[in-house]
Amino acid sequence: MISEKNAPRLLGAMFLIVIVTSALGGIQSSVTGTGTTSDILVAVSSKPAQMQWTALGNLVNSLGIVALAVLLHTVLKRQNRVLALIALGWWLAEAMFCAISQIGAFALVPLSLEFVKAGAPAQSYYQSLGAFLYQGIAKTAYTFLMVFYCTGGIIWYSLFFKSRYVPRPISLFGVAAVCVSLVGMAFELFGYFVPIFVSLPIGLFELVIGVWLLVRGIPGWSGMVAGTTCAQ
Repeated sequence: MISEKNAPRLLGAMFLIVIVTSALGGIQSSVTGTGTTSDILVAVSSKPAQMQWTALGNLVNSLGIVALAVLLHTVLKRQNRVLALIALGWWLAEAMFCAISQIGAFALVPLSLEFVKAGAPAQSYYQSLGAFLYQGIAKTAYTFLMVFYCTGGIIWYSLFFKSRYVPRPISLFGVAAVCVSLVGMAFELFGYFVPIFVSLPIGLFELVIGVWLLVRGIPGWSGMVAGTTCAQ
């Protein structure tokens, strides 16, 4: 009962926490750098601890996604229980793929150290295994998690629009941001390069709605929770 009363502000705080933990994904990209698989292995071998810490941070982020999804379900299930449950499933899948992507990231560290120790051979199984771990697991799993995020986000933010819990321009911006990102991820799945700025509006939306809910909460929320309890 207490947690449901505080759900809107907890939701706002969780949006902000997930923004911070998600930023670790960008730090991880700076560790791996760009270029060939050999370049990536050399880059990771030079900063193994940083790679491991960012991977650990992203695992924490997957737990944050679960908490965020549960809080969204708590707040928005009154609008449409079926759609809220479907969106919850999409975001739980997102959290799962977030964790899977870090398996590849963790595994790159010992492989990169062995690669450098072996003298960074130009043609070897290191490149094949490195490409599998980085492109096949880490990058592909990240693309899938974004697809699940955007699909669930369309439902969540549409329910926010319906509920008027936050100003409608905010929720409408959220729907637009995830739709644009979803199109970008679809292109990425087919092998096209998609610049990072396609997904940047999502971060702006989460920052705005997080601050709004944390500071303002949802007017009349306590009464809605009390009314539901009495009805039961």
